[in-house]
Amino acid sequence: MLYSPLEQFKIISLVGFSIGKYDLSITNSSLSLIIILTIILLISVGFNDTKKLYIIPSNWQLLLENLYKFILSIITDQIGNEGKKYFTLLTTIFLFVCFSNFLGMIPYSLTVTSHPVITLGLGLSLFIGITLIGIITHGFHFYHLFIPSGVPVALLPLIAIIEIISYLTRPISLGVRLAANMFAGHTLLNIISFFTWNIFIYGGIFSIFGLFPSLLILALIILEFVICFLQAYVFTVLVASYLNDVIHLH
Repeated sequence: MLYSPLEQFKIISLVGFSIGKYDLSITNSSLSLIIILTIILLISVGFNDTKKLYIIPSNWQLLLENLYKFILSIITDQIGNEGKKYFTLLTTIFLFVCFSNFLGMIPYSLTVTSHPVITLGLGLSLFIGITLIGIITHGFHFYHLFIPSGVPVALLPLIAIIEIISYLTRPISLGVRLAANMFAGHTLLNIISFFTWNIFIYGGIFSIFGLFPSLLILALIILEFVICFLQAYVFTVLVASYLNDVIHLH
């Protein structure tokens, strides 16, 4: 049993292993990442295996086709046809965040996206890559991203500073938004579950009142699954939006 709402976020060693001073132990965090990587690879193989596509699709084929249409709709809405070459990147991002969130809904598992070191690292690496895409695409004209059209000359220095600061905070907003939502939702669910458990165990004749928070827990679980998907969607849409900015300099 978890005795602290924060215990579910603790990284623990499952298989100890080290080489010299380097600790290479398998933790619950690395195990979760291995599981997520395996799932993504299986889906990637499904995308590439066109020999098993049928006129009457199987459930697996329907899942892949709907996923393809879903990611493609994000790309066309946010970037346009120029963004289709980033389909693999955005699909991988969506699957990683989505399955990381869903895996954390399994009792006694670890939600890797609740750790800022994971989400901020992901956001920073994407930010650097997107910035490089903009510089490679536009060269010196990339600075136009920080100078909106129609701004009076007297305000250009102030506006440019604000735009640069706003641009540099993007990886922080990406990482903090995702980690904070996962952390807060799982913590709230754990606290209410622990409270309800105590009512049933120590409530005596008042244990019947535990049914009301039980219904609340059920509603929170459903809400948390929805949030897991929405956070993956929002993260992917924001990355696509940032790609659109550096491609079209909007």
